[in-house]
Amino acid sequence: MITVVKQNPLGERQIQYSGDVIERSPDRVIIQASWTQPSKELGYTHFEPGDRFIEYYYANRWFNIFDIASADGKRKGWYCNIAEPALLFAERIEQIDLLLDVWVSPTGETLILDEDEFHSNTTLNDEQRNGAERGLHDLLAIIAARQEMFSTIV
Repeated sequence: MITVVKQNPLGERQIQYSGDVIERSPDRVIIQASWTQPSKELGYTHFEPGDRFIEYYYANRWFNIFDIASADGKRKGWYCNIAEPALLFAERIEQIDLLLDVWVSPTGETLILDEDEFHSNTTLNDEQRNGAERGLHDLLAIIAARQEMFSTIV
């Protein structure tokens, strides 16, 4: 079991939850967690109690990726957070969220989310802004090339 701590750009805790470690290396931790909150409609997808999240955290990338499936195993898509490189500890993962998000459907439709919030936010410093833009660029390149977990896009 490992605890995930999501923080805002100022380093203040926003949410905390637990998951099971699937794989661990010096630069990456993959966990499995479940959606335990009430149903949440996002417009482009919805989360239901019991949805399975396979979460990829990187110590050397400015994003993380959640591969989301329903409780019966049907892929809903990938939710990607643009974030500072994760701090990976034995019992927890700390991640500073940088407001930008990307949704990728199972067919590869890609939506960049919260750009207005990112551009209007006054708490992000220059390093965070530059890292977020680099992270978004790198993530979109991986998606477009259908690399890594996106190789299954039909």
